[in-house]
Order: sequence, then structure tokens, then C-alpha cells
Amino acid sequence: MLSLSVVILLAIAAFVFAFWWHSDKIKRMTVAYVRRYCRHHGLQLLDQTTVLRKIWLGRDEDGFLQIGRRYQFEFSTTGEQRYSGGISLLGTKLLSVETEAYAIPSD
Repeated sequence: MLSLSVVILLAIAAFVFAFWWHSDKIKRMTVAYVRRYCRHHGLQLLDQTTVLRKIWLGRDEDGFLQIGRRYQFEFSTTGEQRYSGGISLLGTKLLSVETEAYAIPSD
């Protein structure tokens, strides 16, 4: 029979794995959002990734507690200069995408 401490450790390990798995899913979804945003605005997503900068708890429109995440990404208009952007999500819902002012290349 399993002792209580083993059961608690297994429950903690399961929680950590589930949180990691869900966070990875959210990050892949975030990268897809950013790629789509960059493509729509004629920008190049640099390094093809986002970086988690902030995590918080918040309530969604229905009052349920969700994990909020803020990611940072870098993009370029010409491939020469890097600009920063950010994307915020609450659960799986996209809250906002912001970019710093960038130069629009002349054709």
C-alpha cells in the first residue's frame, strides 16, 4: 500500500506535468497568433518564438479563475532592425498584441 507522502508526491508530480503540458500548448498557440499577426501586417517574426515575461491569475468574462500570460517577441520590417512586441492572453483568450513603433520600408 502506498503511504500518504508517496500519494502526495505523485499528485504534485502530476500537477507539475499537467501545468507544463498546458503551458507548452499555450505557447505554441501564442507563436501561431504572433505569426499570423506578423504575416497580416507584413512583418517578419524573428527567431520564430515568444518568451514568457509575466504570469498572473485573473478572471475571465464568466468569472472563472484563469492563468494570464504575457509573452514578448521580436520582429522586423526589413530583416535589418529588431523591434519588440508583446502578446497577452488570459487562459486561451487573446487579450492584446502590442508592437513598438517601427519604420515602414519604402518600396
